[in-house]
Amino acid sequence: MKNLEPKEAYAYLQSHPEAVFVDCRSEIEYLFVGHPAGAIHIAWQDSPDWDVNPDFLGHTRIAASVNRPVVLICRSGRRSADAGRYLEKHGFPEVYNVAHGFEGDMDAHRHRNTVNGWRFDGLPWEQT
Repeated sequence: MKNLEPKEAYAYLQSHPEAVFVDCRSEIEYLFVGHPAGAIHIAWQDSPDWDVNPDFLGHTRIAASVNRPVVLICRSGRRSADAGRYLEKHGFPEVYNVAHGFEGDMDAHRHRNTVNGWRFDGLPWEQT
């Protein structure tokens, strides 16, 4: 799995329209915090128990069909890295993780979106 900085991931997605962009955060994060434009939602973990989603692999296989690259994003890049390793373990040949995720690392005041990440870099996002 290759880690891409947010701007690199955006450029990759623009130059590889066959790639599947998966936001693997919880449903609440996806809906209420916002999400990258064009990303589909397949939760890696979700409330109330925060266990690994037993349907994650199957839903990702459907979305990616045959040998399409998968680009994963979460809040900070940690869950998406775990999800990416899981996909590689289950035969996905080309997986990318968006380093720093959608909201980025926390700053000295424990705030996000101020240091790095998809939104910090001004990349397209939406809230539905």
